[in-house]
Amino acid sequence: MSASWRTLLVLALALFPGCSNPPKGAELLEDEQGWRCVFEIDPTDWTCDGRNDWFVLEPGYRLVFENERKTETLSITVLDETKIVDNVETRVVEERETAFGKLKEVSRNYFAISRSTHDVYYFGEDVDAYKNGVLASHEGSWQAGSELANFGLMLPAKTSVGAKWYQEMAPEVALDRSEVLALDKSCECPAGKFTKCLEIEETTPLESTVKEKKLYAPGVGLVKDGSLRLISYGKAGEKR
Repeated sequence: MSASWRTLLVLALALFPGCSNPPKGAELLEDEQGWRCVFEIDPTDWTCDGRNDWFVLEPGYRLVFENERKTETLSITVLDETKIVDNVETRVVEERETAFGKLKEVSRNYFAISRSTHDVYYFGEDVDAYKNGVLASHEGSWQAGSELANFGLMLPAKTSVGAKWYQEMAPEVALDRSEVLALDKSCECPAGKFTKCLEIEETTPLESTVKEKKLYAPGVGLVKDGSLRLISYGKAGEKR
């Protein structure tokens, strides 16, 4: 067992009492409910640029969403900016949410991708939450390597129905999890019709009643987020 694996194993056991099963392989440790909660990556394998079928981590790429009543919007932009988080150079992805024409939340999210597997990992976020257009809090902010937080898996390049993993690993702050429900969903939205979509259900042990479904289209990324539907995507000058 490598030193890096031992470190991650000790961290998982400390943060998640359920992560007590013996490792099933060199790359993962699952808790008692089968959620992957530890991920071992060679430090030389990280990069802050790339993509897989479900997630585009390339500067300039942008996704724009709105609900049917056009009262809520969400834009996700991969910035030409990086940030060192837990000794890893991560790509900054900005999310901006509005409700009834007023700014609701702006978050700067930190991602890195594996060169060898193309799995995308989540290293945290800085959150500005607004109320009536005024900055109200930074609730939900976390960064790997700080306050016992560790990076989680955002989206793997290859997956299967029933796969489950932690996206966020910040005790008492952010513990979002993903479970694959389907790999063959279709979705029609203002940006187009998409097939062979990945359907994921997100939950968190911090709020047991919260469940949210998302759809990801091959080569595009997120196309449906709860009631929000994709209206445009692509890089500047190439939007569809």
